[in-house]
Amino acid sequence: MERTCYLSSTLNNVIEINFTDADVYYQRGTLKADNKDFKGAISEYTKALEINPMDADIYYIRGFAKVSLKDYRGAIDDYTRATEIDPTDAMAYFNSGMARFELQDYIGAITDFTKVIDIEPNYKGVYGFRGIAKSNTEDYDGSIADLTKALEIDPKYTMGYLYRGIAKIGIIDHVGAMDDINLAIEINPKFIAAYYSRGLLKIELGQKESGFSDLNIASELGDVDIYERICENYN
Repeated sequence: MERTCYLSSTLNNVIEINFTDADVYYQRGTLKADNKDFKGAISEYTKALEINPMDADIYYIRGFAKVSLKDYRGAIDDYTRATEIDPTDAMAYFNSGMARFELQDYIGAITDFTKVIDIEPNYKGVYGFRGIAKSNTEDYDGSIADLTKALEIDPKYTMGYLYRGIAKIGIIDHVGAMDDINLAIEINPKFIAAYYSRGLLKIELGQKESGFSDLNIASELGDVDIYERICENYN
């Protein structure tokens, strides 16, 4: 704490000497962000941008601070400005896509994730999130293709197996769906969402006893409210 206070005091002194140095405001903003003072950080980054409005890095880091405050629309504005300045910034497109995902703007998220792939085809995680976004727009074939690519990159990606299974339910491939969800549980035996999804699939296929057994496991792992709600619907 003493070192943090000393550094903050030093930066304040530098600003008093040269209040036109954007980098000092940037560093002070980063210091505040490190201490979870995201509102303070945003204020400092804004001052830095008033001095240097063409610094894509500052828009990016201010967007990150806004995400920390769940200001997803504000974050998207900053990430968009960052990519206007630097159209090759794959990370800014990815984070913009994630912010859109949080707002359930899946079409916008898909657009951003596609730009990431255009810039960096092997960007970690992007195929998985684009696949999930496509599933949420009922583009099940596109979702399966993306999640298969994600699983080629990371065969232990449990969320990929789960959502590919859910997409296969969308195209009435129940056998393939069950295989994928089983793999997700095999990799992570405590994967609540997988037990929940498998339980619902089994009930849909007439395997009521086994389905409720999966829902019970999900309940024991912590998903009590959902299990009770499902029981009410099926009893």
